[in-house]
Amino acid sequence: MIYAAGARTQGLQRAIPAPDEPLRYNRRRCTVAGPLPLPPFYDPASAARFGHRPDAQALFEAAAGWRARYGIGPAAADRLRVHLLLVDVQKDFCFPEGTLYVGGRSGRGALEDSRRIAEFVHRNLSRLSRITTTLDSHHAFQIFFPSFWVDAAGQSLAPHRTVTAAEVRSGAARPNPSLAGWLANGDEGWLRRQALFYCEELEREGKYQLYLWPPHCLVGTEGHALVGAVEEAVLFHSFARAAQSWTVEKGHHPLTENYSVLRPEVLRRHDGGVLAAKDEALLQSLLESDVLLVAGQAASHCVKNTVEDLLAEIRARDPGLASRVHLLVDCMSAVAVPDGKGGWAADFTRDAEEALRRFEAAGMHLVRSTDPMESWTSRPK
Repeated sequence: MIYAAGARTQGLQRAIPAPDEPLRYNRRRCTVAGPLPLPPFYDPASAARFGHRPDAQALFEAAAGWRARYGIGPAAADRLRVHLLLVDVQKDFCFPEGTLYVGGRSGRGALEDSRRIAEFVHRNLSRLSRITTTLDSHHAFQIFFPSFWVDAAGQSLAPHRTVTAAEVRSGAARPNPSLAGWLANGDEGWLRRQALFYCEELEREGKYQLYLWPPHCLVGTEGHALVGAVEEAVLFHSFARAAQSWTVEKGHHPLTENYSVLRPEVLRRHDGGVLAAKDEALLQSLLESDVLLVAGQAASHCVKNTVEDLLAEIRARDPGLASRVHLLVDCMSAVAVPDGKGGWAADFTRDAEEALRRFEAAGMHLVRSTDPMESWTSRPK
């Protein structure tokens, strides 16, 4: 990959790496020429401990010594801006103790992903200019939670099932009337019409039907927090490189899903009003990166939808920008829910695999965190 002089210019038209050339770093563009060792405080087993909590002050103090030992400079001085986007690496998704564990078909998916993410950040600390972590952030009643819905008899619906527009239209599934008081100014009819419109919009887009998940990532609960080992790595990077630890919350609105960090699934109401908006600021920061890395959970849902929305924006602006995007395929897993009988209550592995093939065909790179960044090409080894 060759970067033209003055590559750090305004706008989105900086030099773009050729799709099949490896990433090459040198001391003019990075603080060190190769990966760093894992810091002494890091314990690989911590990635599998739900209760692991990093000590921020101790990390701040350790970072000063690490910075001096390896000549690590501030991220603001980087000429090659490498942005790592970590999607929803939260306890509810990443531990069996969580309410929506992304174990993948192996059952160890997110546990291993979190370890590899933490180690990737530590080893490439001097190369990462910015890390943004997203947080799925929900409350007790969301349109994709069973608590939002009742059947024709007024009984709550169960998780891990779809709600179709036909069911809402017939009354077989309807919003809990008790919610209308605070959600629709007491207008139960308005709420029903909005729920029907929402399901119709999802089906019209052709992505999927409304799926009911068990409550997860509730704001204020332990499950909402980042995995401790990943938070530890992100904080250490921030302190060592004088780079803010940026976070973006998504999913607060009770009337729309927000798989993608860039936009909710539905942006308008049935009466023509605005329901929610895109995150234009985050989108701009991602597009302005010289290299964008993406990892997190789940490959079949939030990662997939985020990358799909990013790709749509890239195609609308400059398709060549896709070559800047690198997807860490060994740092994400698909949702696969065992049925307790040796099969699957839900398995979205194929969705994730098909999405990754589409992204690669569009010019994005599929890479592995365990391979040196210098060796990365458009296909994982």
